[in-house]
Amino acid sequence: MTIIDNDLLSMQEARIIAENSKEVQKILKTFSQEQLDKVIDSIEGKLKENIEQIAFELYDEIDFGVKEDKVTKLNLLLENVIEKIKDMRCVGIISQDNKISNIGVPVGVIVAFCSESNPISTLIYKVLIAVKSGNSIIFNLQKNSKKTMIKTLDLIIEAAEQAGYPSGAISYLSRISLNGTKELLNHNGVDLVLNTGVEEILPEIYKSGKTLVYGRTGNTPVFIEKTADIKKSVLDIVISKTFDNGVMPGAEQAVVVDKAILNEVVKEFELNGAYFLNEIESEKIKNLIFDSKGDFKKIYIGKDAQFLAQRGEITIPKDTKILISKERYVSLDNPFSKEKLCPILSFYVEEDWMTACEKCIELLLNEKQGHTLVIHSKDENIIREFSLKKPVGRVLVNTSGSFGSMGGTTELFPSMTLGCGVIGRGMTSDNVSPMNLIYIRKVGYEVKSSEALLEKYRDKKDKELEILKKLEKILRDILS
Repeated sequence: MTIIDNDLLSMQEARIIAENSKEVQKILKTFSQEQLDKVIDSIEGKLKENIEQIAFELYDEIDFGVKEDKVTKLNLLLENVIEKIKDMRCVGIISQDNKISNIGVPVGVIVAFCSESNPISTLIYKVLIAVKSGNSIIFNLQKNSKKTMIKTLDLIIEAAEQAGYPSGAISYLSRISLNGTKELLNHNGVDLVLNTGVEEILPEIYKSGKTLVYGRTGNTPVFIEKTADIKKSVLDIVISKTFDNGVMPGAEQAVVVDKAILNEVVKEFELNGAYFLNEIESEKIKNLIFDSKGDFKKIYIGKDAQFLAQRGEITIPKDTKILISKERYVSLDNPFSKEKLCPILSFYVEEDWMTACEKCIELLLNEKQGHTLVIHSKDENIIREFSLKKPVGRVLVNTSGSFGSMGGTTELFPSMTLGCGVIGRGMTSDNVSPMNLIYIRKVGYEVKSSEALLEKYRDKKDKELEILKKLEKILRDILS
């Protein structure tokens, strides 16, 4: 009988992949931007041919979200990222201005972790920004979507190598093991870790000492201020929170409403398929989707409102798309004030925009993971105050959290890794782009000689000495 030690095999595979990537990176450093763009074009073509099949296979494998929305999400992401990066220069001379040249240099070998809730969209996006910036990338696979991730990566690798990309520049650890992952993280050939939403691996990343770019879903609050377009605001929130059943990175988690427009907002939500839970129903849903520690149960990620209501043994209208729980307080003891990766919102009412501002800060700091805040308002002064005070990487104005945060309805970079900054334990609050995967080498040309520079200060010093001598002479004359 043969005994297979998965840990040892995974560790061995990690070492081989890391060493290979390190060697391949030496070749990638010689690639021009034009060569890298040719690879991007090949990958894009291959993905477009297979995008619907990939989305459907992912849905069948993970069994959550909305099948059609997954197709839309992948098409939207692919189209927007390609459009945004097509004219971007990341390697070689990327800009020249006023006797300064900026040279883009790839950071090197990247280890990538993809979110459990958006594994394929995160994977595709990371491949595109890694190739664009000339970096090798190694993927650590998710257990719940391993089959689809491998199929997608194999298609991408085939397309990349057909366009001249070196073998091993895009790779993955096929055996899932914590020890294999540790081996990968601690290998001296790895230069950076790009982690989207895999919080449990953070301690090992910190121990490795590797540079970390980290983003996650986040506890996004949305404030509807009294001057807002109420119909549009509510519609934006419902579309955002129900898209793929609430698993998008910037999807709203809590609604904070100005008391002056409460009745109108509630009515508009109900017209758009929302159901407000009473206290007993809220308690049932809370006990259903959160465990005894107040953590969201993964089995309910991306499940729709009808499924949740049925499991929670509550009766709701057949056209209900979203469940809303009225809340008063924010705390770690109140699970509804945390992130909920399904079409459930918590709902807070505040007297005015100032108390609403404080409530939003409480929600953002509750789990110390907030990267996005949404505000619906026509008052530019209030929008400015929110923007200045919130501990977030991005403030979205009069748009949806899901699509605004990823650059679909805004001019932000179309990213599936939304940096949290220091508050979210990462090194950046950017919508992570290829520019976060390079460093800039500055080349400065002389614009004035050293002699001329110093002469200016010598002249100044001589004049100061002359003045001191005159003052000294005047003082002697007075004393004599």
